[in-house]
Amino acid sequence: MEGYTKLGDVFVYKISLELCEVGWQIYERLDWHDKKIFGDQFIRAVDSVGANIAEGYGRFHYLDRIKFYYNSRGSLFEVKHWCCLLYKRGRITVEQFNQLLKHADLIHFQLNLFIKTTYQSKQKEG
Repeated sequence: MEGYTKLGDVFVYKISLELCEVGWQIYERLDWHDKKIFGDQFIRAVDSVGANIAEGYGRFHYLDRIKFYYNSRGSLFEVKHWCCLLYKRGRITVEQFNQLLKHADLIHFQLNLFIKTTYQSKQKEG
């Protein structure tokens, strides 16, 4: 289809998948106790960032789309929270901490642009 961008080609979605990979590498190394206490919530939040982008992208109405993009942004803040706790509790290195935050900050910036662009595209339609 002309003029249609596939989800896999959307930059913010692509980098959310990279965040999932980084998050999974960290999650896999946690012991059973840490996974149950905070690891499961961490990985759910990480995976939720991209999942909400995908779900929003599949919606027809722009306000419906944006709602899911906002949900994605909320999950991103949760990722940052868990990232700080993982570091403070000595479960990740400073390098892993910085890598996670770098990905999260890039996604945050791109997601804000994506939301803005979605609003603007609706305004162009009239």
